Amino acid sequence: MTRHTKTRKKKIGRPPGTMVFVGEQKTDRPLISVMDFTADHLDEREVKKVEQLAPLRDQRGTSWINVTGIHDTTLLEKLGAAFGIHPLTLEDIVNTAHRPKVEEFDTYLYLVMKMLHYDETKERIVSEQISMILGSHFLISFQEAPGDVFDSVRERIRKGKGRIRNSGCDYLTYALIDAVVDHYYLILERLGEQIENLEGELLDELPGKQTLQTIHHLRREAIHLRKQIWPLREMVGLLSRGEFERIQPSTHVFLVDVYDHVIQVLDTVEIYRDMLGGLLELYMSTVSNRMNEVMKVLTIIATIFIPMTFVAGIYGMNFEHMPELHWRWGYAAIWAIVAAIAIAMLLFFKRKKWI
Repeated sequence: MTRHTKTRKKKIGRPPGTMVFVGEQKTDRPLISVMDFTADHLDEREVKKVEQLAPLRDQRGTSWINVTGIHDTTLLEKLGAAFGIHPLTLEDIVNTAHRPKVEEFDTYLYLVMKMLHYDETKERIVSEQISMILGSHFLISFQEAPGDVFDSVRERIRKGKGRIRNSGCDYLTYALIDAVVDHYYLILERLGEQIENLEGELLDELPGKQTLQTIHHLRREAIHLRKQIWPLREMVGLLSRGEFERIQPSTHVFLVDVYDHVIQVLDTVEIYRDMLGGLLELYMSTVSNRMNEVMKVLTIIATIFIPMTFVAGIYGMNFEHMPELHWRWGYAAIWAIVAAIAIAMLLFFKRKKWI
C-alpha cells in the first residue's frame, strides 16, 4: 500500500455507515486522553473505558478528548453512541484516505485534515489523518498514531496562557488547526533546503543519474504536499466565513489568519514546484551541453584526420611509378605535411572561435 492510494476493496458492496478500517494500523491499542478545563480549573487524565466519557457530552466547560489509534471499530461505535456521532461520520473516521473537509450535522461539526511530518529515515513526507468532532462543550480528535504537533496547545491549556482556557471548543479547534498548519512551515523549510542544495549541485558539478533521481523524488514530494494541503484552503475558508453556528464570531478572525497561512503555504509549494521544473530543465540543458562539448571535440578530431587520411590514402596506393616512393626523405616529408595540416586546421578553428 502506498501513501498515495489506499485500498478500498474491503468496503465494496457494504451499506453506507459500515465501519471498515482503511489504512495502516500504527498502534497496538487505542489510547484515550482527556483535558477537561474551565478558566480556573483543569482535569487531565487517561481514560480506559468509553463509558467514563459520557458525562462530558453535556458538562459545562470545555472537554478535549483525544483518541490515538482508530483501528478499533468497536471502541469507536461505543464512542459514537455516547456522543451521538452519525454512522457516516464514524465510517469516515476509520477511512484514512479522505481529503480535508468539513461537514455539519445536527449536534456537531465534523472536520478532517492532514498532519504532516518529514521522515528523516525514509527521506519523505509522511501524512496522518486527523479527524475532529466539534460539539457544544466537547471536542473529540482522532489520530492514527502516537505523537502529534499539539504539545504547544496542551502546554497553553496547562499554563492557562492566552485565551484558550477562557474560550469555547471552537477556539480550541482553531488552535489545533493552527498547530497543524504551522508545522507545514517546517516541512517547507526542509524541502527548501533540499532544493537549494540540489541547485548548488547542478551549478557546481556535472550532474549524474543520482541528481535526476533526486529531482524526480522532490517533485513527487511537492505534488504529495500540494495534494494534502490544497483542500484545506476550502475547509478553513468555510470555517472563517461564519457559515457554521458552532463557530463563534469571535473565532472568525483567528480562522482568517489560518486561512492566510494556508494560502501562503500553497504559494510556497507552487514556487517549489516551479523551481523543481526549472532544475529539471537545467539538468537536461547541462547534460545536453556536456554532450555537445564531447561531440564538438570528436568532430574536431575527425575533421583534422580527414586530410591526413587523404594523404595517407594517396601514398598507400599500389602504383609502381609514384615519384615520392623512392625518395630518401619521403617518410619525413609526409609527417611534416601531416603536422602542418593539423596545425593549420587548429589555427583556422581557433580563428573562427570554434575551439
